[in-house]
Amino acid sequence: MIAYLTVGVDDIARAKRFYSAFLPALGYGLEEGPEGLSFALQVEPGQPPILPEFYVKPTFDGRPASAGNGSMVAFDARNQKQVRDLHAAALAAGGVDEGPPGFRDAYGPHFYVGYLRDPQGNKIALFSSDPNEPGRDG
Repeated sequence: MIAYLTVGVDDIARAKRFYSAFLPALGYGLEEGPEGLSFALQVEPGQPPILPEFYVKPTFDGRPASAGNGSMVAFDARNQKQVRDLHAAALAAGGVDEGPPGFRDAYGPHFYVGYLRDPQGNKIALFSSDPNEPGRDG
């Protein structure tokens, strides 16, 4: 099981603006600390955390952050409309479009996805695969 994911950034304020544009709508709460941003799915008091958590932090070695070639973090949205809405919100908050929301021939008929990059260049996917919504072929 994956416990957490971390992306490195050089500008925490820009990253906060970007990730705060869509992660709260997916149920993530934000905790800020001197080491960066921690996003976690909200749980009732006394309940264990829902993994994985997502961290946005400066690099540990002090060198400039860089996006991993081939690395991507995907967030599951409730439906296709939410994918479109959150993709637009993330772009307005400083993201760069890497592929507009829609179906892709390489994936299943209900996999609806939009791709973008955060201000540091980290690749992010927002997707929905609800079989109760119209699919690519229908």
